Amino acid sequence: MHHTKFETELQVRPDDIDLFRHVHSSRYLDYLLAARFDQMERCYGLSMEEFLKQGLGWYVKTSHFEYKRALGIAERFVVRTWVEDIRSPDVEVRFEMLKGEKRRPACVGWCVFTMVKLDTGKPESIPDWIIEKYSI
Repeated sequence: MHHTKFETELQVRPDDIDLFRHVHSSRYLDYLLAARFDQMERCYGLSMEEFLKQGLGWYVKTSHFEYKRALGIAERFVVRTWVEDIRSPDVEVRFEMLKGEKRRPACVGWCVFTMVKLDTGKPESIPDWIIEKYSI
């Protein structure tokens, strides 16, 4: 597996901020999912709509977020992700959320996504054509 890394730029919205005037921890999963949604189509050539047409989807099985530096209101940052491992029906995605010109880590971690058949909600082996797209 090549571990090609892809990036998506996002911006903190006012409703992402908590009582402590930084991004609430629950928003980081939203940021990761937004970046993956963008990158699936733009970088892998495989939109979420294509998965839906095939009756397939991804459930979050496991997630780990390590918070390094706070993100503040209106701050722009980059979400860098890559496929670390594929063990059907699971895909491990690693990520870094980087802030500022020096791209210092705000949050790092990983998620395991499980491919499911949407009509049953049960795990489904990842088809070879998807593995091929993700193996760049």
